[in-house]
Amino acid sequence: MDSIDFIRLSKTVSHALRHEPQSYNLNLDNQGWVLLSDLVIALNSKGIQVNEFDINEMVKLSEKKRHQILNGKIRAYYGHSVENKILKYPVEPPEFLYHGTTQNNLIDILKKGLLPMKRQYVHLSIDRNTAEIVGSRRTGDLVILTIKAKEAFFNNIQFYKEENGIWLSEPIPSKYIVK
Repeated sequence: MDSIDFIRLSKTVSHALRHEPQSYNLNLDNQGWVLLSDLVIALNSKGIQVNEFDINEMVKLSEKKRHQILNGKIRAYYGHSVENKILKYPVEPPEFLYHGTTQNNLIDILKKGLLPMKRQYVHLSIDRNTAEIVGSRRTGDLVILTIKAKEAFFNNIQFYKEENGIWLSEPIPSKYIVK
């Protein structure tokens, strides 16, 4: 039996659940869930020979914790670019959250605020260190922005906490962003 490349499998599952479920003949519900058995069938039809145990192992072994399995269903926590918005439940955030970006993006962000770009929500980090790790994936001089999250929340900007420590939000106007 061939060993499974769980990192590659995780990227494929993320693609299916975040960006192109229709390419895998999957239909996400309003919270992004699909039956685990349907995902296995979809992956097998694409030549990726896995079973439910393999998908469970992928989720369990993943350092990045991008997926959740519950009651025979699976979903990606965040990062969706599908047309139908994934339903999240707002919660009060901590006083500050952080966002890593590059110097090249700073002028636009300070002018227009933080926008989700091609995703459904703005992605934020609970601490500066995590924001640095996320921001360092981009090319250019790293800038860590401090978001006055609690103030924004009390002015009707919605925030959503994911199980794995990532925070999501609606667009954040620049008045809540500190360089």
